[in-house]
Formats: sequence, C-alpha cells, structure tokens
Amino acid sequence: MTDYERRLIDLLVSTHPAWRYEERDLPGLPRWWATRYYPLRPDQRAAGARDVLGRTTLHRLARA
Repeated sequence: MTDYERRLIDLLVSTHPAWRYEERDLPGLPRWWATRYYPLRPDQRAAGARDVLGRTTLHRLARA
C-alpha cells in the first residue's frame, strides 16, 4: 500500500466510520472494497443504497 493510499484510507475512515475498507488481490474482481459494519434498513435498501462497494482503485472507491 502506498503512502497516498494509506492517507486516503485514513480520510475515508474518519469521514465514513460505518464502513470497513479492504484491499483484496483476487483475479477478476475489484481490488478495493468497502463494507458497511451494520446491515442496511429496508427503507435504505429500497432507496438503492448498497452495503458493499468494490472498485478497481482506491481513488474510485473514495469517489463512489
């Protein structure tokens, strides 16, 4: 993990503490993942909120 990525994760954790951020190196899947610590309520899910996000770069994950 680069210094830039470490600082971006620190920023994400301080801004969005209800999420866990991970780097996974699995072929064919996004590299960076964010997972909510708690499940979504039915109204949040109905509104289109997601409890897991995966993106190819940490920068794209932060923008999502």
